[in-house]
Parts: sequence; structure tokens; C-alpha cells
Amino acid sequence: MSRTLFVTTALPYANGSFHIGHIMEYIQADIWVRAMRMAGHTVHFVGADDTHGAPIMLKAEAEGITPQALVARYGAERPQYLNGFHIEFDHWHSTDSPENVELSQDIYRKLRAAGLTETRQVEQFFDPVKGMFLADRYILGECPKCHAKDQYGDSCEVCGAVYAPTDLIDPYSTLTGARPVLKSSEHFFFKLSDPRCVEYLQGWTTGENAQGNKRLQPEMLAKTREWLGHGDGTQANLGDWDISRDAPYFGIDIPDAPGKYFYVWLDAPIGYLASLKAYCDKKGMDFDALLDPNGSTEQVHFIGKDIVYFHALFWPAMLKFAGRKTPDQVNVHGFITVSGEKMSKSRGTGISPLRYLDIGMNPEWLRYYIAAKLNARVEDLDFNPDDFIARVNSDLVGKYINIASRAANFISKYFDGALHYGADQAILQAQWAGAAQTVRADLEAREFGRAIREIMAHADRINQAFDAAQPWLIAKGLATADETQRLALQDICSNALAGFKALSVMLAPILPTLARRVASELFGLDQDFVWTDAGVLPTRINPFKHLMQRVEPAMLDALFEPPPEPPAPAVVPGGEPVADTISIDDFSKVDLRVARIITCAHVDGSTKLLRLTLDVGEGRHRNVFSGIKSAFEPEQLVGRLTVMVANLAPRKMKFGISEGMVLAASHADATVDAGIYLLEPTSGAQPGMRIH
Repeated sequence: MSRTLFVTTALPYANGSFHIGHIMEYIQADIWVRAMRMAGHTVHFVGADDTHGAPIMLKAEAEGITPQALVARYGAERPQYLNGFHIEFDHWHSTDSPENVELSQDIYRKLRAAGLTETRQVEQFFDPVKGMFLADRYILGECPKCHAKDQYGDSCEVCGAVYAPTDLIDPYSTLTGARPVLKSSEHFFFKLSDPRCVEYLQGWTTGENAQGNKRLQPEMLAKTREWLGHGDGTQANLGDWDISRDAPYFGIDIPDAPGKYFYVWLDAPIGYLASLKAYCDKKGMDFDALLDPNGSTEQVHFIGKDIVYFHALFWPAMLKFAGRKTPDQVNVHGFITVSGEKMSKSRGTGISPLRYLDIGMNPEWLRYYIAAKLNARVEDLDFNPDDFIARVNSDLVGKYINIASRAANFISKYFDGALHYGADQAILQAQWAGAAQTVRADLEAREFGRAIREIMAHADRINQAFDAAQPWLIAKGLATADETQRLALQDICSNALAGFKALSVMLAPILPTLARRVASELFGLDQDFVWTDAGVLPTRINPFKHLMQRVEPAMLDALFEPPPEPPAPAVVPGGEPVADTISIDDFSKVDLRVARIITCAHVDGSTKLLRLTLDVGEGRHRNVFSGIKSAFEPEQLVGRLTVMVANLAPRKMKFGISEGMVLAASHADATVDAGIYLLEPTSGAQPGMRIH
């Protein structure tokens, strides 16, 4: 039966770049989403930047920019991470959005109407120079227990003591160095301790979703008992939640309370809904119907174990008493370590996702390795470089890819790509259909490691059967062999390739790009795999193409070694430093071609772009968007020659697909009015000529 799912990952805080923990969580969710879609389910997979709060406000202020500009800067980095690791959200949004303002204020009003909010006078430290109340992280002082200096306002990193900021000796503000003063302010609270909330959460945390699965993993259910009690007379230990902050603050205004803002943790999870609402508006879907509390849509969250309190208590209670749909499942994972240690840049045990990509490591190696280590429990995942090399080279290259590279060559050489199976076709089909269903169930249950062990066990059996049959010996005597021997060779290789196709189906959620190549390049299919494809025996193959290289140990050395500091760049008259030196091999990868501009037009909704139709001598025209509108009118460009990067990957923009890039020169300093100059070959050049 087809299901509809609304799936999210934790929202990254937008005051820094993505780290490997983000990538691990996104890969886990992406694999699960792909597995569900392969089964025919409808999945709406959305994310967003968590943009509000004092840290972003203060960092932006220190840099002399607006919070929005700071958020936009980190947001601009996002595609290289997500695209780089083949993570495909349907939509990515921001908590600093009209949708989030509307939803946050609506939920607050409904909680207020239900009698679940109240105001109280709160006394806390205030920086008289900065003119703002201070969170514990912005207060330092002497520990009242061990007298260690420069300890935070909530706990001592030396002796481990926990205390109130007012207990610190000689406290000072980290923002200005001033001694904070105690000041009273009215704060707004969500009454989580209300008996209605406690009763609801007792049922929600222990309950099951529509699929008969527990909403929380056993470890997380046990954790919630510490807060909710065990149902044996022990009292719930839930504190009311301070949901407000005073100006100055970057956040969403609390209705009817000038100078008061929602604490970031109130509006951040509502950002899940805001992102879905923006996506629904974009796609013409009914957001309210999709998330009808009595509807069939399943709401699934993937989060780290450090934010369980918010997602297993505040979040479902907020939604329930605001009359909205509550989560059906909260999937919690552990942290990622390196060789058993917490990651540390200074110790060389940190993994930079961009460094991983920049040194040419295959993103699907990491997807596979993470999947092999993940299960449905709340366990930390350890990245061990030696284990990483062994798993990728042994499993993916030595076992899986090896099947196709060996069997396909015989089929292409002796049988012109045609496959043949003996009388046991039905058995073979049933075998692979059943194997795929087992793996599908494991992936849906988030038992990724178990699924991979099952896949590799099948790969071992295929390779063992192939070795036992010794097709290379049959091939040696094929010139004088009878039809029976020819069919035997064809059957041996066909059975192996049928298994390879089935394994590719099973690996498709984990290795989507590789599986897509296998489907199109080897088996000639024009669509991505679905689960039922595993039981469909292929009838033909195309010649085998190399699919994956091995991991070289030097790559792991490079991953954990910081790149050398580049030499000071030379400055040229254009005002921009010369880029780092590249090799001729690097340059040869860029295919520069002469192109003729056939048509040119303004782009509705853009102040910078022109739409160019280019003839690159291919027998077809290309569509390219170029940010040169400030320098040219469309009619000035029609018929002119220019130079374009012809092998740049097509880029999907909101105005359409851009199939390359035209080259232009400009001054690096935007304050210098030097114009934009389109590169133009001399007379006689023809469309399609390569620039050498």
C-alpha cells in the first residue's frame, strides 16, 4: 500500500559551514528516502537553515554585516555539500521566512488560547555596556567550587561543577568585559509541566505509529522515562520552557509583546513545517490537507542524540495542543568519531566534507561506508581510515564491480551482448526478487549495516559460483566448442549479470549515481531502478565501462592533513590576485569552444541575466544564462562569436537549465567602473572550434 511521508533532518545552525556530522545525518535520511521512493511511496523531503538567535546576531554584528547577509553567505555554500554527496532534498528553506513567522505566531496563539503559556518575572545577568541580557555562554568568571578562572556561567570545565551564573565569582561579559548586573524582565513560558502535557507525552512517547512501529527507539524511550516517570508512581520531572528573549535579538516577534522575540528553539522546529509549506505553495499542493492531524501523511524526523529533549517532549506537545499533526517517528542517531576519538582539527582527526571532495574522493565511497556502519540503534559511528579503505576496495570494487567486469566481457566478446538463461529462469527471478525484498525491509527499518551484509553475502555467492564454473576455460576452447558449451558459457555469465543487476537495485539508495550509470550504460534502461527491477532478468547488455576506482591510501593521508598554505599570490593590473598554479592536465579538462550567439533575450524576474541561444557546432543549440545584462542589450549580441565552457555540467536554475558558460572579463573591484567585456574570437573562427 502506497504511503505519503513528510521527512526532515535537523536544521543546521546558519553561523558556520556544514561539518561531517551534518553530512552523516543527511546521507542516512537520503538513503531511507530513496528506499521508500523505490517502493512507490510518496516522500516530501525538506530541509532549512536555522537562522535566528543571539550567536548569529552577534557574529554578524562583529563582521559589520546584517544577520541576513551572514546567513546568505553560509547558505551559498550549501549546494556544493548536498550535490557533492548526492543528497537530494525536494526543497530547502529558511526559518527567517514569512511562512515561519506565520506558523510560529499561529502555534503560539493556539498554545496561549489553550492556557499553556504564562509570563513570569525573571532575574538574569545584563551587560550594561552592550545593553542586552546574557545567555550563560556569554558569561565567564571564577568557579565557586574549585576557583578555576574563566569558566562559563552554567558549569565548570575543570571540576565539573554545575551552578547558576549568579554563583560565579567576579563574573564578566564575554562581549564587552563589563561586569554584568542583575536585572529583571518579563519572560514567556510554555507550561510543559501542565498535567495535560504530561499525560499526552506519556502516551505519545510509549505509543506506536500507523505502521505498528514504536515512535521512539528503546534507548530514547528509556531516556524519556527520566523526564516523564515510569508510570509506577514516580513523578514527572518536566520544567516549563522559557520561550522568549528580549531585544536586541534576531528572531520572530511574539504577538502583542513589543520588544519580545521567540527563543530560537521555538521557531526552529516549526521551520520543518515552514519549509514544507513553501514547497507545497511552489508545487500547488494543499499544505493543511497534507498535514491534517487525522490524515494519513506520516511525519518522520532524523536527528542527533543531543537534541532529543526538544524533539521528544517540546515538539510533540507544542504540535498537539496547537491542533496540528504530531510526529509519527523520531529516528535518533549517535555522533561520528574518528578512530575511536572525538573529532578534533588540532589533533588531525577531523574530516572536512569539502576537503574530501576537493582531493577527488568518490562521495559514494563515504555513502557506502556510513551505511555499512549505521543501524536502527542510537550508537556512535566510528570512521577508521584503514577500515574505510578495506571496505570500499574489498566490497565495492573487489566483490560487487568485479562481477560485471568479469562476466560482461565474455558476453560482449562472444555473444554480441545477448544474455541467455537455462530452464531455471523462474527460480532465478524469484531468488532475486526475494533477496531485494529482504534488503528493502532492512533499509526501511534503518538497519543499513545488515542490508549491506546481506548484499555482500550475495556478491560472494555470485563470485564463488562464477569461479567454480571457470568460464575462462570454456572460452579458450570456444572456437571448436559445440552449441551446448557455448550456451553454458552464456548462461554462466548471464546468471552473474542478472545477479549484478539485482545487487545494483539493492544498492541504488546507497549508491544512486553508480546505480543510475549501471541502469543506463550497462543495461540500456532509461529510468532509475525500483525494487521490482531486481526480479526482472536482463536480456541484453552494452559493453562494460569502468565503474569505480579503488581507494588509494594516500587519499586518506591527504584527507587528514591540512592543505599547505598557498604562496602569496601575485597581483595583476585587473585588481585580482592570480589563482593557484594548476597543471596542464587540469587545464586540459576545460573544453573551451567557439560559439555563435543565435538569439539573446532578457530573463523575466532577473536583474542580472540574459538568456543566450548558442550554436557550438553540435547540430543543436544550447541554452545559457549569463550575468552580463548590465553591459549589453540583447540585440547587440545576436550574431556575434564568443567563447564558452562547453563541458560544464548543466545547471538547473529557477529560470531553466543553463548548458554552459560564456567567458567575459571584468575588474575584480566592483567599485571600479571598468565594464564587462565578452570574449570574442577574431574573424574566421567557426562555431565548434576548440580553444587550445
